Amino acid sequence: MGRDGGNLPDDVRAALERLGLANIGSRATALPGGVSSDIWKVETGARTVCVKRALARLKVAADWRAPVGRNAFEAAWIETAGAIVPSSVPRLLGHDPEAGLIAMDYLDPGEFLSWKEKLRRGGAEAEDARGVASAIVAVHAATAGRDEVARRFASDAIFHAIRLEPYLETAARAHPDLAATLAGIVERTAATRLALVHGDVSPKNILIGPHGPVFLDAECAWYGDPAFDLAFCLNHLLLKCLWTPDAAPGFLDCFDVLAETYLAGVDWESREALESRAASLLAGLFLARIDGKSPVEYVTEEADKDRVRRVARALLRKPVDSLGAVRAAWAAELGI
Repeated sequence: MGRDGGNLPDDVRAALERLGLANIGSRATALPGGVSSDIWKVETGARTVCVKRALARLKVAADWRAPVGRNAFEAAWIETAGAIVPSSVPRLLGHDPEAGLIAMDYLDPGEFLSWKEKLRRGGAEAEDARGVASAIVAVHAATAGRDEVARRFASDAIFHAIRLEPYLETAARAHPDLAATLAGIVERTAATRLALVHGDVSPKNILIGPHGPVFLDAECAWYGDPAFDLAFCLNHLLLKCLWTPDAAPGFLDCFDVLAETYLAGVDWESREALESRAASLLAGLFLARIDGKSPVEYVTEEADKDRVRRVARALLRKPVDSLGAVRAAWAAELGI
């Protein structure tokens, strides 16, 4: 299969054959992906499959390692979320723990556009933000307080290794005067177990399809604090104001729509409590995407990095309880 394209490793080919998803004439093409997995498009004739294998060492400059068994939680998230918002997940075709991979339907880029790419082009559409928020909060609401879901997603160690340590704890080491504040956010987040969290609600992991958003890359799935998903996604809308400055007002409008749509669906706890946690998480993640192990690749100028640091540090030194206050601080920095 590798000779036909994509250099598919023997163990991956064998796993697909075990799953009944490949044959001798299959063709594979390596796809660009994130930092945490190898991804292939595999054409078998009868169908086209997307295959994803988790990496033990992530593809970043820092030494960032994580358990490869995390793809079992990704498969479980697709199954669980798919029962709640069927149009918002890819169809899971198979999971092979031995090879550490999952297989899903391949979604044609001609029909499913990366939200990240759409935003890069300045396509800040409120309907996209509303769809993302509606799907996320639906999964959170449907899984809140469900012991059987909590047991299935007891992935605390993986979530710490992929999210809390490389983002917030690494940022704390870069800003020792804020270490206690960031440690408090980490401790509170780790101890909050309320609903099923995707863990990587980033525009790069969201496709805008004919029936709304489709969420990918749930390998950080964890039964924990739903405020994390909200803050993680909103963080990208703030940062992209530096990537596509002309669209910054539209990004901030999307921030407002996403936050309000999500908060309107919170019914498992008080809206105010969740928003307060999300606001402090957002400040920490804002800083972490500059000084953590996975800095955003499009903020390259030191002057822009310092703008993020300035706003994030102020919000961490003097915490706010509302997402609107975080947004207002960033808008003021941008002069919008």
